[in-house]
Amino acid sequence: MSIKLGKTKNWGSRTGKSTPSVKNAEISTLDLLKAAGLSTELLQSLVENSEIAQSAFSKILTDREVLNNENSSPVKKYFSTDMGVLYEGNCFTVLSNMDDNSLDCIFADPPFNLSKEYNNGLQDKMSDMDYLDWSRAWIDLCIQKLKPGGAFFLYNIPKWNISLAPYMDKKLSFRHWITVDMTFSMPIPSKLYPSHYSLLYFTKGDKPNHFTPPRIPIKTCVKCGKEQNDYGGYKNKMNPAGINIRDVWSDIPPVRHNKYKNRDANELSIKLLDRVLDIATKEGDLVFDPFGGSGTTYIVAEMKGRRWIGSELGDCSPIKERFDRIKEEQERLIEMRKEINTLFTDKALRLRVKSGVGLKHYNIPEEQIERVFGKDSPLILSESGLH
Repeated sequence: MSIKLGKTKNWGSRTGKSTPSVKNAEISTLDLLKAAGLSTELLQSLVENSEIAQSAFSKILTDREVLNNENSSPVKKYFSTDMGVLYEGNCFTVLSNMDDNSLDCIFADPPFNLSKEYNNGLQDKMSDMDYLDWSRAWIDLCIQKLKPGGAFFLYNIPKWNISLAPYMDKKLSFRHWITVDMTFSMPIPSKLYPSHYSLLYFTKGDKPNHFTPPRIPIKTCVKCGKEQNDYGGYKNKMNPAGINIRDVWSDIPPVRHNKYKNRDANELSIKLLDRVLDIATKEGDLVFDPFGGSGTTYIVAEMKGRRWIGSELGDCSPIKERFDRIKEEQERLIEMRKEINTLFTDKALRLRVKSGVGLKHYNIPEEQIERVFGKDSPLILSESGLH
């Protein structure tokens, strides 16, 4: 699997034709300026004078051309597997050389523009306007390359996604704003304690090509295994594969321990990407992540049998080293997946037996009972009140 890396195309002209001037366009100056993301107050001021409006729009085109030139840089193939390929370089160049409507799923975790300095010399500091304009630029390219029915996930802090969501909503179909709870974030003076990230989920068109969200276990007490919610007389009617997943994800662990971290900067949990790819892809689908980071998207796609393309502007060596240890990643993923599509985790079952809570009225799969309690499980279960 490869993409042709040649001369970068002009992302500002998606049809290959020259961009029409304001004078000759079929649409109004106001519509053009709205599409550029200008505020209502500024629009009202601009449209009062057509010369000012035309000058402003010309500046937008110029700024975008400059941005395009700045983001155009040579890339090289860093490494590849049977399922995917990683390019070292700018995502704009990689995207510009992809076929349109070729990607099944895009997951993007861009820099958050928090003025961080990375060991590779890259800086994460732009003005708010420049950051949003840069974001819209690569988002536009991604949309162009996404298949009809394909999924687009954007992971960012709420400050940015609250502005980018309306922009994406004009071009894609909104599915969900998913809240990813992270309780270990650092407090910010004079503001509420930030404890979540935003995960936007859009599709190209109203009908997704693939939508199979996993089911999750019910919440239980960490000491006795008792359910936290009272399900009353519905216990025997509950799906043994678990409950429906919500749009608030409080079970995604941050990657903090050095044993699991692959670089100094923050990285995403494989549990997050495993869930995203479960929801929106099937085996053989093509996944793209424009901001490689530690390579979580690529390693999970590889393990789940998805084809993938990646780009990373910074140091790619942590990603390659991670693939060299893919067996360790597979073991972790197998353990994590024991806690999906089941009503109770194995740990919760053991706690309920030990504490005497029992599982009366619940339908527990026999294979899980045997896995947790062994071949003598009928005796154990009967004595523990599980039947």
